[in-house]
Amino acid sequence: MTAMDVPAEGVPKAVDKAPAIVRPTRITWVTLAMMTTASVASLRSAPTMAVYGLACVFLYIVPAIVFLLPQALVAAELASGWSGGVFRWVSEGLSGPWGLLAVWCQFAMTIFYYPTLLGFVASTLAYVFNPNLADNGLYTGIVIVTVFWLGVFMSARGGTNGVAKLASNGLIIGTLIPGALLVILGIVFLAQGHPSAAPMTASHLLPEWTGIASLVLIVNNFLSYSGMEMNAVHVSSLRDPRKDFPKAMFGATGLVLLIFILPALAISWVVPAQELSLTAGVMQAFDAFFANFGISWLVPIVAIALVCASVGGMLTWLAGPSKGLVLIAQADGYLPRFFQRTNENGIPVNILVVQGSVTTVIALLYALIPSVSSAYWILSVMTTQVYLIVYLLMFVAAVRLRRNQPNVERGYRAPILTTLCVVGFLASAAAIVIGFVPPSQFESGNAGVYVLIILAGTVLLGLLPPWLFLKLRKPSWKTDAAAEVTS
Repeated sequence: MTAMDVPAEGVPKAVDKAPAIVRPTRITWVTLAMMTTASVASLRSAPTMAVYGLACVFLYIVPAIVFLLPQALVAAELASGWSGGVFRWVSEGLSGPWGLLAVWCQFAMTIFYYPTLLGFVASTLAYVFNPNLADNGLYTGIVIVTVFWLGVFMSARGGTNGVAKLASNGLIIGTLIPGALLVILGIVFLAQGHPSAAPMTASHLLPEWTGIASLVLIVNNFLSYSGMEMNAVHVSSLRDPRKDFPKAMFGATGLVLLIFILPALAISWVVPAQELSLTAGVMQAFDAFFANFGISWLVPIVAIALVCASVGGMLTWLAGPSKGLVLIAQADGYLPRFFQRTNENGIPVNILVVQGSVTTVIALLYALIPSVSSAYWILSVMTTQVYLIVYLLMFVAAVRLRRNQPNVERGYRAPILTTLCVVGFLASAAAIVIGFVPPSQFESGNAGVYVLIILAGTVLLGLLPPWLFLKLRKPSWKTDAAAEVTS
């Protein structure tokens, strides 16, 4: 240490140094592929496709081609040219109000998403105490409300850091290890001579056609694949985005398909479709496999691993969309001041409380609808319907931006962008339409009630609020907050 470096009276003296050169952090395409896989892949949707047996391979691959890849490649171009996420992309490509609709739907889908995620948590947690509770609507509703409000409390207090570390390892703790174990047990189970509960012959590669309702469960895969656009923000961190990003996306797609398909097949080998619960199907399979191999004591351990990963993921997501919404609301005055208030930790508590109140009401569906699987499916479809609106707007905005702002520098340019957008838009629109058709496995039998529930949820929480905000918008709603998110 030189004389110049010695602090005087406890205060370090300034030292003249050349300004440090900040070099951008570089990641490899393999790293990005793993990050993308971690944000998309989950075992939660496996029971939904296990109902189809071998045909789940077809039902996973088709939406991967027509939806997963288009949204990933298109989002990469948008993220490399415009910061600010979907609000900025849609606002630049279409208009501010359309941007509000996009960012609102991105937030509103979580209102339906959390009950489905926590419905899975409740059914999985039941296997720690009493598996018979897995299909008990009252128990499921109580768990959803309790865990969600605990999450709101922890998020508001800024105490989610420890859980966030757990969630960051969720791909390993709650997906890769349980998924690999499920597949290994399934292979050994078949090798021992046990017959598969679902036919595994070539004639069953395609789903049996019994009308459009027989294909409705494919809609759930659009939700399973949603979210790859979030990692498009990392495209500028690649050494050669033009070559590396496609490799990362194709690599992630392969990994995601393996994580989705193989566990779904393993579940179909041991649990008959007519007995499969859409929420507890993963634990049904583990329970059956462990009982067959005489290691049932592992059931609670696996259940806790799945629950920890899911709850950790919920907590890390809880404040994210709401904080993004409130920043945009402050900059552009899209929400009343009541919803713009944050606490000392920068958490928009008022939004979280209102969101929690709606979530509590939605949780009653589990207590009121006779089958937990039916309630789970209804909420999954609502989540998908609302989220797909974001993608419809994103695909249209991408085409308009390529045409109207061709000179904006992009770190990555998607090949055949217009074709990708048309395919993605049509696939998303078709998924929305099909989502209103009750699946053949829906148990209530009343198609009219099903359609009304889906339509009401989509309109009341997805479309009506942003329309009202725009109609009732007042100049006083706009604050002096820096408009960094829209610049």
